[in-house]
Amino acid sequence: MTPRERMLLALNRERPDRLPVTVHQWQAYHLETFLGGMSDLQAMRHFGMDAAVQHVQPLGQFWLPDADFAPYSTAEWRESVRVIRSDPDDRETLHEIETPRGALSYRTAGDRTTTWIKEHLIKRDEDIGLIRDYMPVFPLDPGPVAQLSEEIGDDGILRGFVWGDQAGCWQHACCLMQPADLILRTYDQPDWVHELLRILLDKKLRFIESLAGARYDLIETGGGAASTTLISPRLHQEFCLPYDRVMHDALHALGFKITYHTCGGTRGIEEMIVENGTDASETLAGTSIGGNSEPWELKERVQGRVALIGGMDQINVLTRGDAERIRREVRRLFEKVGRDGGYVLSCSDHFFHAPPENLRAYAEAARECVY
Repeated sequence: MTPRERMLLALNRERPDRLPVTVHQWQAYHLETFLGGMSDLQAMRHFGMDAAVQHVQPLGQFWLPDADFAPYSTAEWRESVRVIRSDPDDRETLHEIETPRGALSYRTAGDRTTTWIKEHLIKRDEDIGLIRDYMPVFPLDPGPVAQLSEEIGDDGILRGFVWGDQAGCWQHACCLMQPADLILRTYDQPDWVHELLRILLDKKLRFIESLAGARYDLIETGGGAASTTLISPRLHQEFCLPYDRVMHDALHALGFKITYHTCGGTRGIEEMIVENGTDASETLAGTSIGGNSEPWELKERVQGRVALIGGMDQINVLTRGDAERIRREVRRLFEKVGRDGGYVLSCSDHFFHAPPENLRAYAEAARECVY
């Protein structure tokens, strides 16, 4: 059975020949520091994993984290960038945006491993009108998607995203303004929050229209800000579920499978994850890595109605553990989460310092888990 066949069977909630094994969004820092600058696909092949390769459109896919030195401008959204600090270990960038009706700004900061938001874009109530009227949505260019799909071939699947700093509307909103402020506004100004979410949904639906015919195997939606490690199930039900469902219906209408990302904060929203229409739930971060539910607890609650992706503690086990500990954890996840099929073993989030020998032990242990 090829890795592609294996992954697709698991996503269909079926049993492949053995446990599929992959990682979640291989980071450039790890590839450059530990693997000699391999691509993520080369690294998957190197360790004998089932490839799950991410494709991100380079122009305008993510506004904030990926925009350090690449402003995305139109006639009505003119962005300029000022580098405050260029030290790769302590960098900071100011982005200033001019629109016909006013100005916006935000700051990003970062180090060699990642980028984060230091100052959010939305500072006044009326700023969401500028986002509505002027923030552009660039349609997908299907050419690079097809090329990457050909390159992957039978070695795995190609994953994509919905436009925005996070694919889900609520999660995207948490990138545009302080999450704590957004949560308070759900009580004080719920209509304003819904207006912002509808603005983002409309833009995401426009992007989804451009995905027709794209050779993605799986589209990621959601984001960790929708998990119950940040918001309550009640807030998720009102401010996440309705918007997620509309997006998922639009993606399904184009024939795409969907994975809904909540990291590990799934306690109390298990039924909503099923209700939103996703095909898979990820990343199953357990309590050892910041989640509020163990992967096998989610499995019991969803009862095979969605596929599951994730579960491996990428810090305490994959990075800091030895080969024997890694093998024990892989076997535990296989027996407690993957025993019925419908499961792709993956990391619960990003890793930056996992030793290559640990990654090899991880892949080898998964290949021993045969149905």
